[in-house]
Amino acid sequence: VQLQASGGGLVQAGGSLRLSCVASDLTFSNYVMGWFRLAPGKEREFVVMINWTGTSTYYADSVKGRFTITRDDTKNTVYLQMNSLRPEDTAIYYCAADRHLATMWNNDHYGMDYWGKGTLVTVSS
Repeated sequence: VQLQASGGGLVQAGGSLRLSCVASDLTFSNYVMGWFRLAPGKEREFVVMINWTGTSTYYADSVKGRFTITRDDTKNTVYLQMNSLRPEDTAIYYCAADRHLATMWNNDHYGMDYWGKGTLVTVSS
């Protein structure tokens, strides 16, 4: 199984980026998909997740109203549209897949079924 994240880069504050995460060798529709981020000097932070059917999403308060997660099961891909970016959004963003909502909600690193390798997002002020 592989989760390949892409779309990171350097953007000015107020700008936008769209991250993608393509999953291979798993039954995508069986998995809750999520994004986490790791900023320098900070602990890994839950950002957002989307349930198996795409009908429910859950956002960290810090990104509500600015970030949007979607999934396309025909492409085994989850997207993270990030708008109104702030310097504090600077981090490595990781996608994750798990069969259970609770694992992702609890930020259970070791319990997570799969992690991607991450993509760097840098927001300049």
